[in-house]
Amino acid sequence: MALAYSLDLDRLANSYATHALTPTRVVCDVLAEIDRTRSANPAWLHVIARDALLARAAEVERRRAQGECLPLYGVPYAVKDNIDIAGEPTTAACPAYRYIASETAFAVELLEAAGAICVGKTNMDQFATGLVGTRSPYGACVNPFDGRYISGGSSSGSALAVALGHVSFALGTDTAGSGRVPAAFCNVVGLKPTRGLVSTRGVVPACRTLDCVSIFALTCEDAGAVLDVLAVHDVLDPGSRRETRRSPRTPGRPMRCGVLRAKDLRFFGDAFARDAYGRTLDTLRSLGASFVEIDYAPFAEAARLLYEGPWIAERLAAIEPFYRTRAEHIDPVVREVIGAADKVSGVDAFRGRYRLQALKRRCAEAMQGIDVLAVPSAGTIYRIDDIAADPIGRNTDLGYYTNFVNLLDLCALAVPGHFRSDALPSGLTLIGRAFYEADLAQWGTLLQRAAVERMGATPFALPPAKPPRAARHADAVTLAVVGAHLTGMPLNPQLTDRGARLLESAMTAPHYRLYALAGTAPPKPGLVRVSEGEGAAIEVELWSVPLAAFGSFVAEIPPPLAIGTLTLHDGREVKGFVCESHALANARDISSFGGWREYMMARGSAQRAPEQAATS
Repeated sequence: MALAYSLDLDRLANSYATHALTPTRVVCDVLAEIDRTRSANPAWLHVIARDALLARAAEVERRRAQGECLPLYGVPYAVKDNIDIAGEPTTAACPAYRYIASETAFAVELLEAAGAICVGKTNMDQFATGLVGTRSPYGACVNPFDGRYISGGSSSGSALAVALGHVSFALGTDTAGSGRVPAAFCNVVGLKPTRGLVSTRGVVPACRTLDCVSIFALTCEDAGAVLDVLAVHDVLDPGSRRETRRSPRTPGRPMRCGVLRAKDLRFFGDAFARDAYGRTLDTLRSLGASFVEIDYAPFAEAARLLYEGPWIAERLAAIEPFYRTRAEHIDPVVREVIGAADKVSGVDAFRGRYRLQALKRRCAEAMQGIDVLAVPSAGTIYRIDDIAADPIGRNTDLGYYTNFVNLLDLCALAVPGHFRSDALPSGLTLIGRAFYEADLAQWGTLLQRAAVERMGATPFALPPAKPPRAARHADAVTLAVVGAHLTGMPLNPQLTDRGARLLESAMTAPHYRLYALAGTAPPKPGLVRVSEGEGAAIEVELWSVPLAAFGSFVAEIPPPLAIGTLTLHDGREVKGFVCESHALANARDISSFGGWREYMMARGSAQRAPEQAATS
């Protein structure tokens, strides 16, 4: 049996909030599912020891109980095996290259600090050289919808781990399209952020000046939530950039979408791919996008520079000592690709840079009249046997729509598109200017739900779309609820019926006491601020309540309850439920339970005990 529940962040947070799941339970279930499926598809190269994962789950549970704000609390994830985790092996899919990392990649440190739980390392095209997922001595990763076809690469295992429902998200890398092609072939979201937005310190480089850490997720919102954690300037990474991401455009404004002229589209004889792309564009148009044809010639020429130009020398620079001394241990196709660097001169390098500068100007002019560029994530999908027959030529085909993005300093989001008529997935990639990730996510969210019904290869439907990020901040109130309005409690529909959405569980600062009020129906607690040193941290849920509905919600709150301002454990101040002190005369102090839910569970157990004794 596969996991009986979805790992998308929305549902997982709700399950944790209601105590239907715990991180410990999720870790055990994920490990069992990996063991069950591992022999069928080599997505995983190294799974972290069970005892270490259980200890990690217990640690995040303890941190939450102590009041830490953990935006990725208990979320299981995977990392591509060219990203370091201290004490664990890194191979970059080359056994002879294997080493035990002494430090953890900065990106992974940020995720761990946010409460996420890394399950292990995933398979890849060796040294991140390839878009196919077959260049690994550990075995080719196969497509989760048809094992005769490729999964895409080089971040093949990361995409598969998400598509199979083993983890909520996974880190890959993307230099030439490795975070987008496998997303399309596995029906998941692939976010390639702007270069430098996410630190690459602790990542085995492919092309150091072009590399990006990418994110695979089940939904566009999930990818954005992970990026929120990762987008931190790293003072120790020379490539890290300080630019602040721009806010998304006003919801509802039509998107001016650049598309290719018919003569520039290439599907390599694949009619199924052409048809799926056309239907996905039709869906995008139905969502309000207007199309503008652009000249793709400069983009295509820039794409060719990545492997046919001097940047191939940067791939050799990344592993030159190993290549010079132990080349026989490198996959023959990878060795051939990287070996072409010996023909590149210093003069070639400068000529390539000059040519790229000219192409950047032409491409910028082509994008002046559009918001995003929409291209197929890949022009076709190949069988594993097809790749074996022409490994370099067919890999080049897959990079036709991807290779230029990092060279031109753009960001990209691969979104699942309509399935092909042969039941294989397809994808559309939205490409934007640097630091426009939020815009891409806004449109990707709409497109994903209009084009597909389920996430990855799991049986689970997409969760309801959340309001755009800007609307959640500008047109909504963040409200802390502490009692009968919690998820699963009797008054929770007063929130959900108004379109409110759960954001996260949190703890108050240790300045409050919680009381069970007398004579309330349904039972309600009262939260009261007390003097410093006399209080406790109390569990709350943070909900985003539409501003237009907030007034009517407040009007339903009966005395002695009211809405005031609460201080959370991390120092944030939010609106939340408070209680008038006169109501505490006959109330019971239940602060020791840490929250209303725990108190109600204990109360229920106490009430059931006499009944069970009477019938035994």
